[in-house]
Amino acid sequence: MKLSNNQIAWRAAQDIEDGSYVNLGIGFPEKVAQFQPAGRQAIFHTENGILNFGESPAAGAEDWDLINAGKRAVTLNPGAAFFHHADSFAMVRGGHLDVAILGAYEVAENGDLANWSTGPKGVPAVGGAMDLVHGAKRVAVITDHVTKDGRPKLLERCALPLTGVGCVTRVYTSLAVIDIEGGRFVLREKLAGMSFDELQAVTGATLHVVGEVADLIVPEV
Repeated sequence: MKLSNNQIAWRAAQDIEDGSYVNLGIGFPEKVAQFQPAGRQAIFHTENGILNFGESPAAGAEDWDLINAGKRAVTLNPGAAFFHHADSFAMVRGGHLDVAILGAYEVAENGDLANWSTGPKGVPAVGGAMDLVHGAKRVAVITDHVTKDGRPKLLERCALPLTGVGCVTRVYTSLAVIDIEGGRFVLREKLAGMSFDELQAVTGATLHVVGEVADLIVPEV
């Protein structure tokens, strides 16, 4: 009883405002671009130097000179721009991105994020994430609620090396939508078939309720 990755990505996409400049992390977060609501158009940025790229091309129609930071082929929307890698990071560090949506290994209740290393045996590859989490105006995380072996990903404190400190404001998981406010997790939405106590049991920090908790309802996507 949990959301699929597509459904998590769909839910995150609903909160992106029309005309926002958005960077999506490599891998799972890239799915968010597939689910823009009708009547809204985000402007997607990739660290390797494209602004306003479009949908993935059909199989066999890829132009491998047009790739995003995850080395996936993309298309271009009208008005798309190319620029130097340094200019791209100047956009990030200069606060010109409205939203960054990233994956996570761990998120702490104070907004700390660990998403680049699983520890001493992990491959060090922080990349541009450390810039994104402090350059974007809003940082959201999409993730499964627990690890593959059932351990909570939402914790009182991160145990893994940090990507950023106090940077995450909202987490979209396979079970809930949770805001980080005042150094605590505030539950906004949860699966209707799951009780609060069941959700708390798989969360590694206290969940707080402020007002009504809505049902987390998503389509089959």
